[in-house]
Amino acid sequence: MNFEHILYSVDSGVALLSLNRPSALNSFNEAMHLEVQQALKATLKDERVRVLVLTGEGRGFCAGQDLSDRNVDPAAESPDLGLSIERFYNPLIKQLQAFPMPVICAVNGVAAGAGANIPLACDLVIAARSAKFIQAFCKIGLIPDSGGTWFLPRLVGMARAKQLALLGEPLMAEKALEWGMIYRVVDDEDLREEALTLARHLATQPTKGLAYIKRALNQSFDHDFSTQLDLERDLQRMAGQTQDYREGVKAFMEKRPAEFKGE
Repeated sequence: MNFEHILYSVDSGVALLSLNRPSALNSFNEAMHLEVQQALKATLKDERVRVLVLTGEGRGFCAGQDLSDRNVDPAAESPDLGLSIERFYNPLIKQLQAFPMPVICAVNGVAAGAGANIPLACDLVIAARSAKFIQAFCKIGLIPDSGGTWFLPRLVGMARAKQLALLGEPLMAEKALEWGMIYRVVDDEDLREEALTLARHLATQPTKGLAYIKRALNQSFDHDFSTQLDLERDLQRMAGQTQDYREGVKAFMEKRPAEFKGE
């Protein structure tokens, strides 16, 4: 596949999707949205892929919406920003969270606006030490979107969520780690390789089982205790039918490393 605004490759069971508009800090325009959608569809259809890595080229991960794009140009007729969210951002966030495999986000440099919240829909976020997360919406009279108002209170608490959303101050990677918003911080020069090393490890694990784990954890926010126990029962029943479960038990009994196939 040939893309203009993203880079996409598959190797060793890992799909690497990198936003590639570095001159615009990888901000989204309609063309990049469409290419990301196409790449995610290709990932789901490719039986080789068992992990997705999302990152950005250049000095920033993503600056959110490209404000020069015709859909949100403040000099033009008043735009329907809800339409852009409905067409592009909400489907992206929902798809990343429900993706049937682990999704790793490697955040390099600036992550602002929607670019600060897209990583929160992923499963494991690794950030470069220089990375910073900015809820920039309040600076232009908007509210956090791309799941920001849902993720932030659950990850960092309501007081800190309001601090980030109302003040729009940068949150550095080390502080984001301390607050429990991300998984890990690494030196800038090590970010890409550390993310790929983690991805290559996960690509050797029982993919369906990992997908059931993320599904159970994600749905726990909306369930009472009894409902969550029922979900665990149902997902465990499904996990027990996988070939990887059979291989895991067999390998354990034979005292050898398991060879999971993602089946």
